[in-house]
Amino acid sequence: MIDLRRVPERWRRWDVTVRDLPFALLLVFLSAVPALHNRGTQLGELPTRPADALTVLVVALECLPLAVRRRWPALSLGLVSLGFAIDQLRAYHTAASIALPIALVSTALHLSRHRRTTVVLLSVAYVPLAVALGRSGSVETVADFITFYLALAVAWGIGAWLRRTRLAEAEQRRHVAEATRTAERTRIARELHDVVTHHVTAMVVQAEAARYLTTAPDRLDESLTAITDTGRRAITDLRHLLDLLNPDHSTEPRLPSVGELHTLVEQTRLAGQPVEFTQDGTPAQTTGSAEVAAYRVVQEALTNALKYAHGSRTVVHVRHGEKETTVEVSTEGPGSHAGSSPGGGGRGLAGLRERIGVLGGEFSAGRGNGGGFVVRARIPGGSPS
Repeated sequence: MIDLRRVPERWRRWDVTVRDLPFALLLVFLSAVPALHNRGTQLGELPTRPADALTVLVVALECLPLAVRRRWPALSLGLVSLGFAIDQLRAYHTAASIALPIALVSTALHLSRHRRTTVVLLSVAYVPLAVALGRSGSVETVADFITFYLALAVAWGIGAWLRRTRLAEAEQRRHVAEATRTAERTRIARELHDVVTHHVTAMVVQAEAARYLTTAPDRLDESLTAITDTGRRAITDLRHLLDLLNPDHSTEPRLPSVGELHTLVEQTRLAGQPVEFTQDGTPAQTTGSAEVAAYRVVQEALTNALKYAHGSRTVVHVRHGEKETTVEVSTEGPGSHAGSSPGGGGRGLAGLRERIGVLGGEFSAGRGNGGGFVVRARIPGGSPS
C-alpha cells in the first residue's frame, strides 16, 4: 500500500526536468483541444490560419522547452520566444502562446548569469517581430505593441521579485544557521571549560597533596581513590558533552542542577578545601537554565578557591526563592585570585557573567568587605512555592 504522506517527499527527489515535464505536456494537450483553438494570444490581430503540419512544431517549440525552464532557463526562454514569434507571424493563435509569460517569470527567477544581456536581447528581438507583424497587415498600433511589451516586462518583474525574495530568505536562513552554530559552539566551549577546569583542578590539588602522604598509607589510599573518582566523573561529563558534537545524537545532554551541589561540595572537600555549605528553600524539580547557571556559579567559585586559595575556608550559601535563586560563595584569605583574573584569564567568570546576563540576572565577583574573594549571583527563575 502506498503511503500518500510520503508522495511529496518522493516527488521532490526526482530530477527537476522530470518534475517540470508534466506541465509542459499539459500545455501541449490544451493546445490540441478544439474548444481552445484560436484562444491564444493574438498580438498582431491577423486573420487566424487553420492548423497545419507546422502547427505541431510550433506548439512543441512553445511548450516542451518549459520542461527545462529551471535547469536551462535561458535556452528555454529562447526556444519559447522563437515558437511564439512563429505562432504570431503564422497567425495560428494557439493556446500554447501562454508559455511565453511563464517562461519569462521562470527565467527571471532561475537565471543567475547574464540576466541583463538576456533582457536586452529579448527587447531587441521584439522590434523586428512587431515590424514583421505590421508588414503582414497587423491593425495594432505602436501603443498596442508597447502595451504588450510592458505586459511581458511585468512578467519578468514578477520573476525577478520572486528571485530577490528567495535570495533574501536563503540569506536569512544562512545567518540564523550561522548564529545557531556559533551559539552552540559557545555553549559547548563554556560547558567544557566548566567541567574540565573543575575536575582537572581537583585532581591536580589531590595529586599534590598525595605527595606528602607517603608516610600515611591510609590517607594516601583515600587521596588516590578521590583522584580516581574525580577522573571518572570527568570522563563521564566529557562524554556527555562530546555527544553534542555528534550529528546523530538524539538524546538531550545531561545537565547538572543545584540538586547535585552536595556532591560537588563533597568532591571539593576531598580535594582538601574546607567548605561550609548551606541551602535554603527547595530546588526546582526539573533542571532548567536557572538551575544549571546556579550550579556553574558554585562550581567555578570552588574551582578558583582550589586553584588560588587552597586550604582557605570557603562558605557556599544558596537560597531558592519563588522568583529567583541567589548564590554567594566567599573564600577567606587574600588569595592571589582575589584581585586577578580567575579561571584562566577570567574566562570562567566572564562566561558566568554572560550566561546569567542572558537570563536577566546579576553577577559580581571581587574582594569582600572583610577581605577574601566573594562571588554573588542573582538568577531569575525560582522554585515553585
